[in-house]
Amino acid sequence: MQSILDNIMKNTEIYLESKTKNERKSIGQFFTSENTARFMASLYSLPQKDNITILDAGAGSGILSVALIERLIIEGLNYKSINLVCYENNSDILPLLSENLQFAKKNCKLNLSFTIKQENYILSQAIAYKNKKSDQMYDLIIGNPPYMKISKDAPEALTMPNICYGAPNMYFLFSAMSLFNLLDKGEMVYIIPRSWTSGAYFKYFRQYFLTHGKIIHIHLFVSRDKVFQSESVLQETMIIKVVKTEEVPMNIKITTSETNNDFSNITEFVALYNTVVPEKADRYVYLVTQQSDIDVLQKINSFSLTLPSAGYKMKTGLTVDFRNKDVLRDNRTDQSCPLFYSQHIQNGKVIFPIGKQAEYIETMQSGLLQKNSNYLFVKRFTSKEERRRLQCGMYFSKEYSEYDKISTQNKINFIAKSDAGQMIDDEVYGLYVLFNSTIYDEYYRILNGSTQVNSTEVNSIPVPPKDDIVKIGKLLRTNNDYSTEKCDLILEETQWQN
Repeated sequence: MQSILDNIMKNTEIYLESKTKNERKSIGQFFTSENTARFMASLYSLPQKDNITILDAGAGSGILSVALIERLIIEGLNYKSINLVCYENNSDILPLLSENLQFAKKNCKLNLSFTIKQENYILSQAIAYKNKKSDQMYDLIIGNPPYMKISKDAPEALTMPNICYGAPNMYFLFSAMSLFNLLDKGEMVYIIPRSWTSGAYFKYFRQYFLTHGKIIHIHLFVSRDKVFQSESVLQETMIIKVVKTEEVPMNIKITTSETNNDFSNITEFVALYNTVVPEKADRYVYLVTQQSDIDVLQKINSFSLTLPSAGYKMKTGLTVDFRNKDVLRDNRTDQSCPLFYSQHIQNGKVIFPIGKQAEYIETMQSGLLQKNSNYLFVKRFTSKEERRRLQCGMYFSKEYSEYDKISTQNKINFIAKSDAGQMIDDEVYGLYVLFNSTIYDEYYRILNGSTQVNSTEVNSIPVPPKDDIVKIGKLLRTNNDYSTEKCDLILEETQWQN
C-alpha cells in the first residue's frame, strides 16, 4: 500500500521535472530525499500532551511536514489536535504544497489542521525577535532551510543583527529563528550545511544557538551526494536535533550513514557533550565519530597555547591572481619577484621556479608584497578525496636571497612570526612537524568538515610552546626525513610519551 509520503514524493518529482536546477538554486531551493525526511522525523521524542504545534519554516512541497505526520500515525498517539504551520513564499510551489497537505489531512486519520503562510519567514518574525517575545511558539520544528548567501545589509540580516558577521547565509538565520520560535523543551530537527560548526563568520550564530539550545543528536553523511532529492549538491551537510534549553546535557549522540543514504548501515557514537561543544569563546563544534577522535582532541588540547599566543600567526596569501593579471609575469625580470602558488609546495619543501605561468609578479603595490622571510606555506584548498587536508612546505628566505620581497597567491596560507621578525630555521622545521603530522591533520578534519584550510581556525588550534617547537624542529632537521611518519614519531616521543 502506498504511503502518504510516497504520494507527496511522486508529486514533487513531477514538479522537479518542470524546473531547472538553476531556477531552484537562485532561491536556495533543494528538496529533501524521502529516506532523509523519514530519518529526520524519527529523531523526535514526541511530546506527551493533548495538543501539539508543528512548524515547517521553509516547507517547499511539504516533504518534511508529511514525513513527521507519518511518524505521528505510526506512533498512534491520540492527540486532540495537531496544528501544522508551513511558511512558503515561493508562489510557484504553493499550489503543490496546498495539494499535498490537503491529501495528507484527508488520509492521515489524525486531528490535523494546517495553515500555509505565504510570507518571508524571517521578516514575519522581525518585531517579535526584536522584542524577544513571540506569540508563535511550537512544540516541534522541522526544516530544510534555504541555502543562499545574502548581503550583510539585506532585510533578513538586519532583522537578526546579533547573529550576523559579514555576509550571512539564509540557512543559519532560519535555524536561529526556529530556535527562537521553539517552546521550552521543544525539539527542532534541521538538515543544514556543516560550515557553521567553525569559523569566524558563524561565531555569533554559534554563541546564540548553543546558548539557548543544546544539540542532542548529530548525523553526518559520509558522502556529499544523494542527500537531497534528485539533486547534485556537493555542500557538506548534517542533520541536527536540538532541544530548547540552557541546561547542558551529559552526552551527545553522533551517527553516520554511508553513501547509499538508506540509513540501513548507521554507525553510532556517544560522546561527552562538553567534548563536542566545549565552553569556549569561539563555541566550535567538534565532529567526532569514534573514540580515536576523542583521543586526538585530548592530546592536542593538552597544549595551552595557540599560534598567536606562541608568537606566530597564519595569514592568507596576498595576491588574487585573476584580479591582478596586469602585474603577473611568466618569466623573471629585473623588477619582478616570485609569486608562490600551491603547486610550489612539493614533498614538504617549496620548489621554485617550476616553469608555471605567471609565477612572477612585478609591482610596487605594498598590499601584494611581503618580506622575503622564513615561512611555512600551507595549501588552502585540497580535494575531498586527498589523503591529507593539511599540506605544507617549508620556505627558507636564504634560498632566494636575491629577492627582498616575495608574494603569495591567495590559495595558500603562510605562517610567520606575529611580530614581523624572522623565524629561525628550526622554528620552520618545528611548525612543519606539527602541521605535517597525522594528529594535526586529524584534528583539523574534526574541526572543519570542508576542504578549505581557514587561517582563523588554524590560529585557534593548540600548539606547544616556542621552545618545544624549536626542539622538535632540530630533531627533524638533523634527521633530514620530512615524512609524515617521522613527524608523528618526533611528536609522540617529545610531547606525549610518558
